[in-house]
Amino acid sequence: MKVLLIKTSSLGDVFHTLPAVQDAWEQVPGIEFHWVVEEGFRDIPSWHPAVSKVIPVAWRRWRRNLRNAEVRAEMRQFYSDLRAEEYDLVLDAQGLLKSAVITRMARGRRTGLDRHSAREGLAALAYQNRIPVARGTHAIERVRTLFASALGYQVPEGMNYGVDRSRWQRPEIEGKYWLFLHGTTWVTKLWPESYWIELAGLVTAQGYRVVLPWGNDEEKSRAERIASSCDNVIVLPRMGLNALNAWLAHAECVVGVDTGLSHVVASLGVPAVAIYGATDATLTGVSGPQVDVMSSERECAPCLSKRCIKPDDGDVQPPCYRDIPPSRVLENLIARSGAL
Repeated sequence: MKVLLIKTSSLGDVFHTLPAVQDAWEQVPGIEFHWVVEEGFRDIPSWHPAVSKVIPVAWRRWRRNLRNAEVRAEMRQFYSDLRAEEYDLVLDAQGLLKSAVITRMARGRRTGLDRHSAREGLAALAYQNRIPVARGTHAIERVRTLFASALGYQVPEGMNYGVDRSRWQRPEIEGKYWLFLHGTTWVTKLWPESYWIELAGLVTAQGYRVVLPWGNDEEKSRAERIASSCDNVIVLPRMGLNALNAWLAHAECVVGVDTGLSHVVASLGVPAVAIYGATDATLTGVSGPQVDVMSSERECAPCLSKRCIKPDDGDVQPPCYRDIPPSRVLENLIARSGAL
Protein backbone atom coordinates (compact mmCIF):
# COMPACT_ATOMS: atom_id res chain seq x y z
CA MET A 1 0.00 0.00 0.00
CA LYS A 2 1.37 3.41 -1.00
CA VAL A 3 0.32 6.52 0.94
CA LEU A 4 1.02 10.16 0.19
CA LEU A 5 1.32 11.95 3.53
CA ILE A 6 0.95 15.73 3.75
CA LYS A 7 2.46 17.21 6.89
CA THR A 8 4.52 20.19 5.87
CA SER A 9 5.46 22.00 9.09
CA SER A 10 6.40 23.04 11.76
CA LEU A 11 9.39 21.17 13.21
CA GLY A 12 7.38 19.97 16.23
CA ASP A 13 4.39 19.01 14.07
CA VAL A 14 6.58 16.93 11.77
CA PHE A 15 7.98 15.01 14.73
CA HIS A 16 4.48 14.61 16.18
CA THR A 17 3.63 12.61 13.03
CA LEU A 18 6.43 10.05 13.29
CA PRO A 19 4.73 7.88 15.97
CA ALA A 20 1.69 7.54 13.68
CA VAL A 21 3.94 6.50 10.79
CA GLN A 22 5.52 3.92 13.09
CA ASP A 23 2.08 2.59 14.09
CA ALA A 24 1.09 2.19 10.45
CA TRP A 25 4.38 0.52 9.57
CA GLU A 26 3.80 -2.05 12.32
CA GLN A 27 0.09 -2.59 11.62
CA VAL A 28 -0.15 -2.51 7.79
CA PRO A 29 2.19 -5.00 6.05
CA GLY A 30 4.05 -3.51 3.11
CA ILE A 31 2.92 0.07 3.68
CA GLU A 32 5.08 2.75 2.06
CA PHE A 33 4.93 6.51 2.54
CA HIS A 34 5.78 9.43 0.33
CA TRP A 35 5.87 12.57 2.48
CA VAL A 36 5.25 16.19 1.44
CA VAL A 37 7.15 18.48 3.83
CA GLU A 38 8.60 21.99 3.89
CA GLU A 39 12.06 22.08 2.32
CA GLY A 40 13.72 23.08 5.60
CA PHE A 41 12.58 19.81 7.19
CA ARG A 42 13.19 17.53 4.21
CA ASP A 43 15.74 15.32 5.99
CA ILE A 44 13.45 14.35 8.87
CA PRO A 45 10.92 12.02 7.16
CA SER A 46 13.74 9.95 5.68
CA TRP A 47 14.84 9.00 9.20
CA HIS A 48 11.90 6.57 9.29
CA PRO A 49 12.26 3.34 7.27
CA ALA A 50 8.63 3.43 6.08
CA VAL A 51 9.25 6.68 4.14
CA SER A 52 10.67 5.89 0.72
CA LYS A 53 10.33 9.31 -0.88
CA VAL A 54 10.28 12.90 0.35
CA ILE A 55 8.63 15.61 -1.77
CA PRO A 56 9.81 19.01 -0.52
CA VAL A 57 7.53 22.01 -0.81
CA ALA A 58 8.75 25.59 -0.38
CA TRP A 59 5.50 27.45 0.21
CA ARG A 60 7.04 29.63 2.91
CA ARG A 61 9.58 30.88 0.38
CA TRP A 62 7.40 30.76 -2.71
CA ARG A 63 4.59 32.94 -1.38
CA ARG A 64 6.98 35.87 -1.02
CA ASN A 65 8.18 35.59 -4.64
CA LEU A 66 5.21 34.41 -6.70
CA ARG A 67 6.16 36.65 -9.65
CA ASN A 68 9.69 35.28 -9.83
CA ALA A 69 10.19 33.06 -12.90
CA GLU A 70 12.44 30.58 -11.07
CA VAL A 71 9.93 30.24 -8.26
CA ARG A 72 7.11 29.59 -10.70
CA ALA A 73 9.26 26.93 -12.40
CA GLU A 74 9.86 25.29 -8.99
CA MET A 75 6.12 25.31 -8.35
CA ARG A 76 5.41 23.62 -11.67
CA GLN A 77 8.03 20.96 -10.88
CA PHE A 78 6.46 20.38 -7.46
CA TYR A 79 3.05 19.90 -9.09
CA SER A 80 4.57 17.45 -11.56
CA ASP A 81 6.24 15.47 -8.75
CA LEU A 82 2.99 15.43 -6.80
CA ARG A 83 1.04 14.09 -9.76
CA ALA A 84 3.67 11.54 -10.82
CA GLU A 85 1.91 8.65 -9.06
CA GLU A 86 -1.58 7.61 -8.11
CA TYR A 87 -1.72 6.68 -4.44
CA ASP A 88 -3.88 4.21 -2.57
CA LEU A 89 -4.44 6.98 -0.04
CA VAL A 90 -3.67 10.70 0.14
CA LEU A 91 -3.63 11.61 3.82
CA ASP A 92 -3.61 15.22 5.04
CA ALA A 93 -2.38 15.15 8.65
CA GLN A 94 -2.15 18.95 8.87
CA GLY A 95 -5.76 20.08 8.56
CA LEU A 96 -4.98 23.54 7.16
CA LEU A 97 -6.13 25.21 3.95
CA LYS A 98 -2.60 25.17 2.53
CA SER A 99 -2.26 21.43 3.14
CA ALA A 100 -5.77 20.83 1.77
CA VAL A 101 -4.77 22.53 -1.48
CA ILE A 102 -1.80 20.17 -1.82
CA THR A 103 -4.07 17.22 -1.01
CA ARG A 104 -6.49 18.28 -3.71
CA MET A 105 -3.69 18.37 -6.30
CA ALA A 106 -2.61 14.77 -5.64
CA ARG A 107 -4.04 11.62 -7.21
CA GLY A 108 -5.66 9.14 -4.87
CA ARG A 109 -8.48 8.90 -2.31
CA ARG A 110 -8.21 12.11 -0.30
CA THR A 111 -8.58 11.71 3.46
CA GLY A 112 -8.30 14.12 6.37
CA LEU A 113 -9.99 15.50 9.46
CA ASP A 114 -13.64 16.52 9.35
CA ARG A 115 -14.60 20.18 9.70
CA HIS A 116 -15.12 19.92 13.44
CA SER A 117 -11.68 18.34 13.98
CA ALA A 118 -9.42 20.23 11.57
CA ARG A 119 -7.60 23.37 12.69
CA GLU A 120 -9.15 25.14 9.70
CA GLY A 121 -12.57 23.59 9.13
CA LEU A 122 -12.82 24.60 5.46
CA ALA A 123 -9.90 22.26 4.73
CA ALA A 124 -12.33 19.33 5.05
CA LEU A 125 -13.96 20.32 1.74
CA ALA A 126 -10.90 18.93 -0.06
CA TYR A 127 -11.33 15.40 1.30
CA GLN A 128 -13.44 12.51 0.05
CA ASN A 129 -13.13 10.76 3.41
CA ARG A 130 -13.54 12.99 6.49
CA ILE A 131 -12.56 11.56 9.86
CA PRO A 132 -13.65 12.91 13.27
CA VAL A 133 -10.90 13.07 15.89
CA ALA A 134 -11.68 14.46 19.33
CA ARG A 135 -10.01 17.69 20.35
CA GLY A 136 -8.43 18.17 23.76
CA THR A 137 -5.79 15.44 23.55
CA HIS A 138 -2.11 15.71 22.65
CA ALA A 139 -1.33 16.29 18.97
CA ILE A 140 0.59 12.99 18.76
CA GLU A 141 -2.45 11.01 19.87
CA ARG A 142 -4.72 12.92 17.50
CA VAL A 143 -2.50 12.08 14.52
CA ARG A 144 -2.21 8.46 15.62
CA THR A 145 -6.01 8.25 15.79
CA LEU A 146 -6.34 9.81 12.34
CA PHE A 147 -3.93 7.26 10.83
CA ALA A 148 -5.62 4.34 12.57
CA SER A 149 -9.07 5.37 11.32
CA ALA A 150 -7.84 6.02 7.80
CA LEU A 151 -5.90 2.74 7.55
CA GLY A 152 -8.22 0.45 9.53
CA TYR A 153 -6.47 -0.59 12.74
CA GLN A 154 -6.62 0.14 16.46
CA VAL A 155 -4.07 2.54 17.92
CA PRO A 156 -1.48 0.26 19.58
CA GLU A 157 -0.36 0.71 23.16
CA GLY A 158 2.88 2.52 23.83
CA MET A 159 4.57 5.01 21.54
CA ASN A 160 7.64 4.79 19.35
CA TYR A 161 8.98 7.38 16.92
CA GLY A 162 10.72 4.70 14.86
CA VAL A 163 13.98 6.66 14.68
CA ASP A 164 17.20 4.68 15.16
CA ARG A 165 19.72 7.00 16.78
CA SER A 166 22.60 4.68 15.87
CA ARG A 167 22.40 6.07 12.32
CA TRP A 168 24.44 9.04 13.61
CA GLN A 169 28.07 8.43 14.51
CA ARG A 170 29.28 9.64 17.87
CA PRO A 171 31.05 13.02 17.66
CA GLU A 172 34.75 13.17 18.37
CA ILE A 173 34.64 14.06 22.04
CA GLU A 174 36.21 12.31 25.00
CA GLY A 175 34.01 11.09 27.80
CA LYS A 176 30.33 11.50 28.48
CA TYR A 177 28.58 14.81 28.03
CA TRP A 178 25.31 16.59 28.66
CA LEU A 179 23.76 18.91 26.09
CA PHE A 180 21.79 22.07 26.92
CA LEU A 181 19.17 23.39 24.47
CA HIS A 182 19.11 26.90 25.88
CA GLY A 183 17.71 28.78 22.88
CA THR A 184 14.11 29.38 21.85
CA THR A 185 11.90 32.04 20.31
CA TRP A 186 9.92 33.92 22.98
CA VAL A 187 11.69 35.65 25.86
CA THR A 188 9.11 34.09 28.18
CA LYS A 189 10.17 30.60 27.10
CA LEU A 190 13.78 31.15 28.20
CA TRP A 191 15.00 29.48 31.37
CA PRO A 192 17.11 32.03 33.32
CA GLU A 193 20.71 32.23 32.20
CA SER A 194 21.84 32.10 35.84
CA TYR A 195 20.11 28.71 36.09
CA TRP A 196 21.99 27.38 33.05
CA ILE A 197 25.26 28.54 34.64
CA GLU A 198 24.37 26.90 37.95
CA LEU A 199 23.35 23.63 36.26
CA ALA A 200 26.55 23.62 34.19
CA GLY A 201 28.54 23.90 37.41
CA LEU A 202 26.65 21.02 39.04
CA VAL A 203 27.09 18.75 36.02
CA THR A 204 30.77 19.49 35.33
CA ALA A 205 31.58 19.05 39.02
CA GLN A 206 30.64 15.39 38.56
CA GLY A 207 33.14 14.91 35.71
CA TYR A 208 30.81 15.40 32.75
CA ARG A 209 31.28 17.88 29.97
CA VAL A 210 28.50 20.24 28.90
CA VAL A 211 27.89 20.96 25.21
CA LEU A 212 26.09 24.09 24.02
CA PRO A 213 24.71 24.47 20.48
CA TRP A 214 23.39 27.76 19.11
CA GLY A 215 21.47 29.03 16.11
CA ASN A 216 21.84 32.83 16.11
CA ASP A 217 24.07 35.57 17.51
CA GLU A 218 22.04 35.97 20.70
CA GLU A 219 22.23 32.25 21.45
CA LYS A 220 25.95 32.19 20.66
CA SER A 221 26.59 35.03 23.12
CA ARG A 222 24.59 33.26 25.81
CA ALA A 223 26.46 29.99 25.18
CA GLU A 224 29.80 31.79 25.48
CA ARG A 225 28.78 33.40 28.77
CA ILE A 226 27.71 30.03 30.19
CA ALA A 227 30.96 28.43 28.98
CA SER A 228 33.06 31.16 30.58
CA SER A 229 31.49 30.44 33.97
CA CYS A 230 33.18 27.06 34.48
CA ASP A 231 35.53 24.52 32.92
CA ASN A 232 34.53 21.63 30.66
CA VAL A 233 31.79 23.55 28.82
CA ILE A 234 32.06 23.45 25.03
CA VAL A 235 30.37 25.87 22.62
CA LEU A 236 29.71 24.05 19.35
CA PRO A 237 30.13 25.69 15.94
CA ARG A 238 26.93 26.54 14.13
CA MET A 239 25.61 23.46 12.33
CA GLY A 240 22.59 22.02 10.56
CA LEU A 241 20.05 19.63 12.05
CA ASN A 242 21.66 16.42 10.84
CA ALA A 243 25.06 17.37 12.28
CA LEU A 244 23.49 18.49 15.55
CA ASN A 245 21.54 15.23 15.73
CA ALA A 246 24.80 13.33 16.19
CA TRP A 247 25.46 15.37 19.33
CA LEU A 248 21.89 14.91 20.56
CA ALA A 249 21.81 11.18 19.86
CA HIS A 250 24.94 10.40 21.88
CA ALA A 251 24.40 12.77 24.81
CA GLU A 252 24.13 11.27 28.28
CA CYS A 253 21.27 13.66 29.05
CA VAL A 254 19.67 16.70 27.41
CA VAL A 255 18.09 19.69 29.11
CA GLY A 256 15.89 21.87 26.91
CA VAL A 257 13.10 24.39 26.87
CA ASP A 258 10.00 24.78 24.71
CA THR A 259 11.78 24.60 21.36
CA GLY A 260 11.56 22.47 18.24
CA LEU A 261 14.85 20.73 19.03
CA SER A 262 13.35 19.28 22.21
CA HIS A 263 10.96 17.33 19.95
CA VAL A 264 13.99 15.98 18.09
CA VAL A 265 15.41 14.73 21.40
CA ALA A 266 12.10 13.02 22.22
CA SER A 267 12.30 11.04 18.98
CA LEU A 268 15.84 9.86 19.74
CA GLY A 269 15.00 8.30 23.11
CA VAL A 270 17.69 10.23 25.01
CA PRO A 271 16.97 10.92 28.71
CA ALA A 272 15.86 14.54 28.80
CA VAL A 273 13.94 17.26 30.59
CA ALA A 274 11.89 19.88 28.76
CA ILE A 275 11.19 23.01 30.81
CA TYR A 276 7.88 24.85 30.35
CA GLY A 277 6.94 28.07 32.10
CA ALA A 278 4.86 30.48 30.04
CA THR A 279 3.69 27.85 27.54
CA ASP A 280 1.50 24.76 27.83
CA ALA A 281 2.80 21.27 27.06
CA THR A 282 -0.63 19.62 27.30
CA LEU A 283 -1.65 19.62 23.62
CA THR A 284 1.51 20.20 21.60
CA GLY A 285 4.39 19.87 24.04
CA VAL A 286 7.36 17.55 23.96
CA SER A 287 6.35 13.93 24.47
CA GLY A 288 8.37 10.73 24.53
CA PRO A 289 9.18 7.73 26.72
CA GLN A 290 12.52 9.22 27.88
CA VAL A 291 11.45 12.86 28.20
CA ASP A 292 9.95 14.46 31.28
CA VAL A 293 8.19 17.80 31.00
CA MET A 294 8.72 20.06 33.99
CA SER A 295 6.07 22.79 34.08
CA SER A 296 5.61 25.74 36.36
CA GLU A 297 2.94 25.35 39.02
CA ARG A 298 2.33 29.08 39.42
CA GLU A 299 -1.25 30.30 39.22
CA CYS A 300 -0.43 32.52 36.25
CA ALA A 301 1.21 29.72 34.26
CA PRO A 302 0.88 28.92 31.49
CA CYS A 303 0.07 32.48 30.41
CA LEU A 304 0.80 31.82 26.70
CA SER A 305 2.16 35.34 26.47
CA LYS A 306 5.33 36.62 24.81
CA ARG A 307 5.62 39.16 27.62
CA CYS A 308 5.44 38.25 31.30
CA ILE A 309 2.04 39.24 32.72
CA LYS A 310 3.25 39.27 36.35
CA PRO A 311 6.84 40.47 36.31
CA ASP A 312 8.76 41.18 39.49
CA ASP A 313 10.46 44.55 39.78
CA GLY A 314 13.94 44.39 38.33
CA ASP A 315 13.64 40.70 37.35
CA VAL A 316 14.46 40.04 33.70
CA GLN A 317 13.08 36.49 33.66
CA PRO A 318 9.45 35.48 34.35
CA PRO A 319 9.05 34.38 37.99
CA CYS A 320 7.29 31.16 36.93
CA TYR A 321 10.68 29.52 36.37
CA ARG A 322 11.51 29.74 40.06
CA ASP A 323 9.40 26.58 40.39
CA ILE A 324 11.99 24.77 38.26
CA PRO A 325 15.44 25.48 39.73
CA PRO A 326 18.60 23.64 38.58
CA SER A 327 18.55 21.34 41.63
CA ARG A 328 15.11 19.99 40.66
CA VAL A 329 16.15 19.48 37.03
CA LEU A 330 19.26 17.61 38.11
CA GLU A 331 17.35 15.38 40.54
CA ASN A 332 14.84 14.56 37.82
CA LEU A 333 17.50 13.50 35.33
CA ILE A 334 19.41 11.47 37.91
CA ALA A 335 16.22 9.53 38.64
CA ARG A 336 15.43 9.12 34.94
CA SER A 337 18.83 8.15 33.58
CA GLY A 338 20.85 6.92 36.54
CA ALA A 339 23.50 9.49 35.64
CA LEU A 340 25.89 10.85 38.26
